Amino acid sequence: MSRQHAAASPRTGVPVQPVPRWRVWLMAARIPTLPAAVTPVVVGSAAAWAHGRFIPAAFFAALISSVLIQVGTNFANDLFDFKKGADTEERTGPLRVTQAGLVTPGQMEWAMWLTFGLAVVFGLYLVYLGGWPILLVGLLSIAAGILYTGGPWPLAYHGLGDLFTFVFFGIIAVCGTYYVHTGTLNAFAAWTSLPVAAIVTAILVANNLRDIETDRAAGKRTLAVRIGARWTQTEYILLLALAYLIPAGMRAAGWLSGLFWLPWLTLPLALRLVRIVLTQTGRELIPALKGTGVLHLLFGLLFAASLVW
Repeated sequence: MSRQHAAASPRTGVPVQPVPRWRVWLMAARIPTLPAAVTPVVVGSAAAWAHGRFIPAAFFAALISSVLIQVGTNFANDLFDFKKGADTEERTGPLRVTQAGLVTPGQMEWAMWLTFGLAVVFGLYLVYLGGWPILLVGLLSIAAGILYTGGPWPLAYHGLGDLFTFVFFGIIAVCGTYYVHTGTLNAFAAWTSLPVAAIVTAILVANNLRDIETDRAAGKRTLAVRIGARWTQTEYILLLALAYLIPAGMRAAGWLSGLFWLPWLTLPLALRLVRIVLTQTGRELIPALKGTGVLHLLFGLLFAASLVW
């Protein structure tokens, strides 16, 4: 029989129902966030395919390593936000398992290091293919995942979370994947990374917009807290606009075929999300957060198809 733990309401702290151990760790891993790790690998590999270079084993190794780094970052976020007091009963987002008492801080720290360690193991093949640049990228990605909310100067608490996400889960993730397939970097790879970077950052923006009041009360000075709700809404719109403009620019540069418009099939979803972001607050923004994750995956798959074609 599986071990079970009583989940507590994030608002009242009252136990609601027993939760199986495996489900606790699925909640901690935040499965809905994992497309943010999958999409860059798919797009980077499609870009390599477009240039006649694709290594199946590299694709799977990069995919597994990327997902493990995302999960490890989620574990670190769960742990360090609890330690710093950012996760309270007033928080409007999904349940945080450390704050809810479903796992101890020690257990979460152990899980974090185990997950990052597994990412290193699967990344060894990528280092074999790409050499020291990939080793450096991998170590920096893990360090950034920890320092996002941990350490003496956490990035998220000083308004740098958006930049961190744009660079590491967008530009570096796509370009690094392209590099392990091809052994080179170029402007094509860099431009290909921008839509991925823009939409994955929009996921974080939707999250931080929802949490402005609770983050401010906890002393978590995200960019959304610093610039306010109106400018955060503007940031979200600009990021999506950038994502949809890039395919047209790449078509004009001769880098995409006549099917460059495939990612634009997701525009109805994007417009619906913008409407939610502009009209809702607090808990009502949760659909925008989840929907932006779906948009990131769908846009990425269609963008990859336009690259491969």
